[in-house]
Amino acid sequence: MSEPASEPFRPRVVPVGDSAVLLELGETIDPLINAAVLALDAEIRSLELEGVIELVPTYRSLLVHYDPERIDGRVLLARLSKLDLEHPGTPPEGRLWTVPVAYGGEFGIDLEAVARRHGLRAEEVVQLHTGPTYRVYMVGFVPGFTYLGGLDPRLYTPRLDDPRPRTPAGSVSIGGIQAGIASLEIPSGWHLLGRTPVRTFDPERTPPLLLEPGDRVRFVPIDPATFDELDRRAAAHDPLIAPEPA
Repeated sequence: MSEPASEPFRPRVVPVGDSAVLLELGETIDPLINAAVLALDAEIRSLELEGVIELVPTYRSLLVHYDPERIDGRVLLARLSKLDLEHPGTPPEGRLWTVPVAYGGEFGIDLEAVARRHGLRAEEVVQLHTGPTYRVYMVGFVPGFTYLGGLDPRLYTPRLDDPRPRTPAGSVSIGGIQAGIASLEIPSGWHLLGRTPVRTFDPERTPPLLLEPGDRVRFVPIDPATFDELDRRAAAHDPLIAPEPA
């Protein structure tokens, strides 16, 4: 995991309506900024502030939802402003997950095109995609969609000019400098390399979200027969994977 930046951040504390406060730490996709966001998330959770009902970490900011009937927004702003936002410290070490993926063919319809674009064989794209340990930057867009940092620069690929109106749940994709795992069938302009049988979001499971910001992810290839077997288990709400022991 990357260490937080040694230089002070220039945070902004911004009221968002009458029931939320936004803590902004930067403007770019950066592992150091994201680490600072997660450190703040952990610190604020540890305070157990009365009236704070939800914290939503993103790439570069932390949204603090509160109940205005339990805490005055001005009081919360004052409490948050007392935090050392310029030196947020080190976030907790995230859990490590290994996610199975069936690559290419009907599972990853853009694999061959991505390979041609970069002058690679499809097998080389798979090797490059399964090589890194990715970091979960945020979960959002739809429940369970997992945004990942750490993509090999040799696979940086602009998004599609014309997004597809529908892409399958479980799609493992790349877009720009990012990688992702789709939890649901969604519109997308990202390039589909494969598909995982793992449901990153299952409302019938406790907890419904499998991955969290700060977690780490590795991908491992599987064949179509293995995908089908695991997919049947996942349909019965089996999470299929568990974090590796610390």
